[in-house]
Amino acid sequence: MVRHGTTPTTGKVLPGVAKGLHLADKGRTEAQAVADRLSGLPKVEAVYASPLERAKETAAPIARGLKLRVAVDRGLMDCDVGNWTGESLKTVAKRPEWRSVQRWPSGFRFPNGESFAEMQCRIVTTLDRIRQRHPGGTVVVVSHADPIKAAIAHSLGTHLDLFQRIFIAPCSVSAVAYGDGGPVVLTVNAVGSLADLRAS
Repeated sequence: MVRHGTTPTTGKVLPGVAKGLHLADKGRTEAQAVADRLSGLPKVEAVYASPLERAKETAAPIARGLKLRVAVDRGLMDCDVGNWTGESLKTVAKRPEWRSVQRWPSGFRFPNGESFAEMQCRIVTTLDRIRQRHPGGTVVVVSHADPIKAAIAHSLGTHLDLFQRIFIAPCSVSAVAYGDGGPVVLTVNAVGSLADLRAS
């Protein structure tokens, strides 16, 4: 799982599922760097991306380096933050509901948007569907910070109320190996070499 690269509003605004947000120059550099790191992985069968521009723009150099095409999957979308879409993080952090977002996310729904529980169910179901299409294969998916955090929490058996403790940097790689015994988390938020990335 790869988080998309930096955009002009990363860390400042809640973009949610709004369209039209592209990578910044820094994000394009990050996307090429993660593509270079992923190009050494053996037998990557597919590259999937959220339909949002920032994810597709991150996936493009990854797919190019692996000589694959990007498949778009709506299940990899960012959390729908409803009425909070486009609001600054400074503004929403002053609301009383922000405490729930950080401390009790499993009990919070964005006004006219998605709940964190729905988002986690969506991303886990999407990853399961993708995984079943590529049994035994390696797949790269480009998504967003909160869905990746929720997927990692699920793989670790960690309650959703603790998922905010996981940090996912732009263009970081988090990897999970799925098998009959359940998921094994190989790395979280990796920004360095992936040369030794494999299940034991």
